[in-house]
Amino acid sequence: MLAKKINWVYQHAVTRNRAFKQNRWEAMKTKFIFVTGGVLSSLGKGLAAASLGALLQTRGLSVTIQKLDPYINVDPGTMNPFQHGEVFVTDDGAETDLDLGHYERYLNVPMSRKNNTTSGSIYNHVIAKERRGDYLGATVQVIPHITDEIKHTVLSLAEGEGAPDVAIIEIGGTVGDIEGLPFLEAIRQLRSELGRDNCLNIHLTLVPYLRCAGEHKTKPTQHSVKELLSIGIQPDIILCRCEQSIPQEMRKKIALFCNVDQDAVFSSVDVDNIYEVPLKFYEEGFDQKVAIMLRLPARNAHLESWEKLVHDSANPQGKVTIAIVGKYVDLKEAYKSLHEALIHGGVANRVAVELRYVNSENVTEHNAASVFKGCDGILVPGGFGYRGVEGKIAAIRYAREKHVPFFGICLGMQCAVIEFARHVAGLDDANSEEFNPLSDHKVIYLMTEWFDFRTKNVEKRDASSDKGGTMRLGSYPCKVLPGTKAHEAYKKDMVDERHRHRYEFNNAFKEILGQKGMAFSGTAPDDSLVEIMELPDHPWFLGCQFHPEFKSRPMEAHPLFREFIKAAKKQSKA
Repeated sequence: MLAKKINWVYQHAVTRNRAFKQNRWEAMKTKFIFVTGGVLSSLGKGLAAASLGALLQTRGLSVTIQKLDPYINVDPGTMNPFQHGEVFVTDDGAETDLDLGHYERYLNVPMSRKNNTTSGSIYNHVIAKERRGDYLGATVQVIPHITDEIKHTVLSLAEGEGAPDVAIIEIGGTVGDIEGLPFLEAIRQLRSELGRDNCLNIHLTLVPYLRCAGEHKTKPTQHSVKELLSIGIQPDIILCRCEQSIPQEMRKKIALFCNVDQDAVFSSVDVDNIYEVPLKFYEEGFDQKVAIMLRLPARNAHLESWEKLVHDSANPQGKVTIAIVGKYVDLKEAYKSLHEALIHGGVANRVAVELRYVNSENVTEHNAASVFKGCDGILVPGGFGYRGVEGKIAAIRYAREKHVPFFGICLGMQCAVIEFARHVAGLDDANSEEFNPLSDHKVIYLMTEWFDFRTKNVEKRDASSDKGGTMRLGSYPCKVLPGTKAHEAYKKDMVDERHRHRYEFNNAFKEILGQKGMAFSGTAPDDSLVEIMELPDHPWFLGCQFHPEFKSRPMEAHPLFREFIKAAKKQSKA
C-alpha cells in the first residue's frame, strides 16, 4: 500500500512538472537559435549571430542575443587583454565579452548582464544555492543542477512582456572542448523540451580552400559535426566559413555526410568590411531558411540602411590617418570597439580612416615628431598600469603643442590632465595616484566614495577592494557645458555614457588647471566628478573619463568620434 502511494506521489510530481514546463513554454513567444562552432576558434560566431539577428530585425522581428562563455572567470573584467581582447561594458555595469559589442552595433539594442554568462557565474550561483540549503541536502551535480541553471539563464531571455520574437544563443569555444560540455548538454535538453518548431541549431565550421589543390576540403566540417552528434546535437543548418563561396556539389556532399537538407548549407565568405556580412547572408538566403524552419511571421527584408552603409564605406571622399597610442597594440581585438567607432566616424564624414597603432613604450619627446609624421589625429585609449604611460604623455604633449587633433579616453584623459599639469601649470611632479602615490600633486586619485545615480546609493572603495567588479562601471549621467566643443558635438545638455575605471580627476586641482586654460566641459550632475576636459584654444583637444566607443553605431557614429574625425579631416587638408 505504501509502495503504491509513493509511486502515485512520484508519478503525480512528474506529470505536474511536465505540465508546468509546457505551460511555461506556451506562455512564451520567443523562438531560440543556438549557434555553435567547430574546428578552431575565431571563426566569427559572434559576427554570424549578430548578422543573422540584424537580418531578422529587417524582417520586422525583435531580437536579442546571449553569449555563453565556458571559462571559469566570473566575468572577463580581470582577464589580460592579450588573452581575451576587449572587455565590453553594458549600461547596467556588466563587464562582458567583446562579442556583445558586435551584438549592440548590429542590432542597435542595448545589452545587459543577462546577455553574457560564464561557467564561473553559473557555478557561483549553484554553489551559493547549495550553501543556502536550496537543494535540501541533495548531491549537487553537473547534471541536473549546472545544466538546469544554464537553461534557466537562457529561458530568462523569454520572460516578461518585452520578450523578443527571437533569442540567439552563442556558445563560446569550439565543440569538443571539455569546459563547454555543460552548455552543450543544456542546449541539447532544451531542444527536447522546447520542440523543433521553437528551437534551431546552427553550426559554424571551417571549409578550407587549398590553393595548391584548387579545391575546398570538407573533412574538418564532417569531423566537427561528428563531434557535435556524439554529444546528441544534430545541427539543422551548417554555416561554412570559407575564403570563396562553396560550389553546389560541395554543399551537396556536406549535406549528405552531415545529415542536413541541401538547402541548409550556407557559405560565410571572407569580406573586406564586416558590415557586408548581413548582405552576404541575405544573398545566400540564410535568414529566409531560418524564418521558414522556425515558422517565423517575417515580412520581406528591408536592407536599404545596410546597403547605404556598405556603399558609403566603400566610396570615401578622402582619407585620414589616426594614431592609436596604447600598450596592447599587438592584439587589435583589445581595442575592438574603439576601432569600429573610428570607422563609424569616418563613414559619417565620408572619409576612409587609416589606423596606425603605436606602442606607447616606444614614444618619447625626442622621437614624437617622426613617430606621428603624417598623422591627422592622435588618440590615447583607456588602460591600466604604469607601463607605457610616459610615452602616452609624450604623444599628448606633441598633439597639444603641434595643434594635432587629440582624443583621450579614460586613461587617455587622465594622461592629458597629467601632461597639462606638468608642462602648462608648472606642477612638475604631477601624476596619478595609480602610478606615483608619493607625488605632491596627485591630479588623478583613487576616489573612495561617490554617488551612483542609477542605484541612488553611495559607493565606497579602497585600495584593498577586489579587482573584479569594483570600478565605476556602467552608464552615468554627464552634464555638458554649453559653448564647448563637447556641447557642439552632443547638442544636448545632459548625456549618459559608460564607464570602466577606478581613478578620477582630483577636484582639488580644478581651479589651478582652469586658470591655465583647461575647460571642464562635462561633469556629474552634482559637479562632484569631472567627465570631460578640453582646451578651447586648440583645434580639437578633448578627453573624457568614460568610454564613448561602447555606444557608437555603424549607422549613427558617436558624436565625439564624429567630431574628432571631422577635425582630423580638416587637419589632413591643412
